[in-house]
Amino acid sequence: MSTPAEGTKAPAFTLLDQHEQKVQLSKLAGRKVLVYFYPRADTPGCTKQACGLRDIRDQVGDTVIIGISPDKPAALKKFDEKYGLGFTLLSDPDHEVAEQYGVWVEKKNYGRTYMGVQRSAFLLDESGRVIKAWPKISPADTPKHLLAALAAEA
Repeated sequence: MSTPAEGTKAPAFTLLDQHEQKVQLSKLAGRKVLVYFYPRADTPGCTKQACGLRDIRDQVGDTVIIGISPDKPAALKKFDEKYGLGFTLLSDPDHEVAEQYGVWVEKKNYGRTYMGVQRSAFLLDESGRVIKAWPKISPADTPKHLLAALAAEA
């Protein structure tokens, strides 16, 4: 699948968070939501991205931050606690949601080809429509782009 285009409805999902509680995107209606996908918890790029978002949490108002990776809830909990992230991390072990968002892609590393998560982010409006889509976003750019998009919406 391709990534959801700006102005379209974001694919709905229900996944377990780091506390093994179900989180439904539809239950967040009425708030802006940043949904970002990352390959693996507690790796250098993913840590930089998550800590960058943690550090701007107090600047995003009522916006919900949700990180999604193929990691199991226990690994997500450990990641959250280790870095004091304080936002929702969701487990997508079967990469169903990543596929719906078009971010489960073929990757190449050191001559090896495999399937994995392409780091991407989507800012959704209060009705679940995509305001901004950032496919292939860098870890350092995720918080910067989120703050710029929220400022443009204000």
